[in-house]
Amino acid sequence: MSGEEVLVPLVGAVCMFTTIFGIAYMRNRENMALIERGINPRQTQQRPRFYTNLKYGLLVCGAGLGLLIAFFIDEFGLNHKAVFSNGETYTRDFPQIYFALISLFGGLGLVISYAIEKKGWKAHENKED
Repeated sequence: MSGEEVLVPLVGAVCMFTTIFGIAYMRNRENMALIERGINPRQTQQRPRFYTNLKYGLLVCGAGLGLLIAFFIDEFGLNHKAVFSNGETYTRDFPQIYFALISLFGGLGLVISYAIEKKGWKAHENKED
């Protein structure tokens, strides 16, 4: 192995350790700030998680829909044959459309999930009053 190849796992391990240490450090700082305010960090009030399955379901459905639409666009809508200047033909691939549409429709699924959750939270808060 050359010197550059040895650096890749070394830098990766240092980055992973630094990330884990940073997360633990920030969590400790947050807990200390809560204690200074007189709040027990183990009893923080969190909203119940009613819509977790809805969120992940819409995310996966959106990503699947994006993948399906990307396949149809790639298969039927794009010209895969190209010609060199000397007359030879070759086929082109367009993998970018798959990544773009999976991200687009997955994000759209999360936005729809947020809108549904927001309506649910407003109805839940009105019941408590």
